[in-house]
Amino acid sequence: MATVAILGTLDSKAEEHAFVAEQIRGRRHEVVLIDVGTGGEPQIEPDFSRYDVAAATGLDLKPLLDRHDRGECVTAMSEAAPVFLTRLAKGKKIDGVISLGGGGGTAIGTAAMRALPIGFPKLMVSTMASGNIAHYVGAKDIVMIPSIVDVNGLNRISRVVFTRAAGAICGMIEQNVNEGAGKPLVVASMFGNTTTCVNIAREVLEESGYEVLVFHATGSGGQAMESLIESGMVSGVLDVTTTEWADEVVGGTLTAGPDRLDAMTTAHVPAVVAPGCVDMVNFGAPESVPEHFEGRNFYMHNPQVTLMRTNADECARIGQVIAKKANANEAPVVIFNPLKAVSEINAEGKAFYDPEADKALFSAIREHAKIEVIDMDETINSPAFARACAERLLQLMERSD
Repeated sequence: MATVAILGTLDSKAEEHAFVAEQIRGRRHEVVLIDVGTGGEPQIEPDFSRYDVAAATGLDLKPLLDRHDRGECVTAMSEAAPVFLTRLAKGKKIDGVISLGGGGGTAIGTAAMRALPIGFPKLMVSTMASGNIAHYVGAKDIVMIPSIVDVNGLNRISRVVFTRAAGAICGMIEQNVNEGAGKPLVVASMFGNTTTCVNIAREVLEESGYEVLVFHATGSGGQAMESLIESGMVSGVLDVTTTEWADEVVGGTLTAGPDRLDAMTTAHVPAVVAPGCVDMVNFGAPESVPEHFEGRNFYMHNPQVTLMRTNADECARIGQVIAKKANANEAPVVIFNPLKAVSEINAEGKAFYDPEADKALFSAIREHAKIEVIDMDETINSPAFARACAERLLQLMERSD
């Protein structure tokens, strides 16, 4: 028997959450009702009140409620609920969480869920689930189920949706998970243009007894990798595809945000970093490229993806960011510069060959780095470069044990 946290606005959606609680109890699991409502009084008795939740961040909720500013209240609960739910999870008081909501309830519920580790069962039934849910899910494994109708009472549609959702969270909790042989984890960032490098490096690392998890550096992929690093599950980072910083600096579509490369510092994890694919900024179809980039060097990766070559000024800024992010990590970090090409299409004779931009990139890294920087007269996908990165990471991880 497990315990499911049912988190919701029990002032406006008590009947719906009570129905889900009944379904879960019918599967012989216990429930913990948590009220995060900020309107009227809860319509059912919670196990933890909104005041309990607010106290997790030291918030005096009553003055806030008295002002009747819904946006302010939802924001406050979105900050307190993650702290409160994390404490319950760390204390092994709950084994999973489910919530039902509209806009406000979804904001609060998913904020709390994003604070929980990957693998912890979390499910959100939401009116918002049929649209763009990236800002609700973030880099976590939150299951989003469209409510179809509004979360407003029980009817022939909502009963079906809520019943299936209750069954889903129970199934997630009941299912035994085989996490593998328990090998230490290394994470690696990869793009199509660095696939060869990562595949060779992965073989070296796996031969040494590590399990390598590869993340596609598409914005959400980088965020997911950062989240896993931050969780403390990772022994080493092979971040050879830092291309998302090109999109962040220049304004492309695949940025992972300004916190990319911070998790290794937060978790004190050894890392090998390289400026892989920072020669390219990602856009959609050609017509999606902003007009102010007219005249730049473009490469059609496919009909849906247009790549733009970064120029010398942009490369210098990217190099400075990479160096400063690496400097911040107190665990051992080494930056590798592949002087002959940072991507498959950056080598001499290829579409994005630009010695001036490359020089600006490598010079900025060397100028701002306070850690070891290794220049190799290789392309990023050469076997020599890939093996050198993997072998140095093995040394760094051994040193930090």
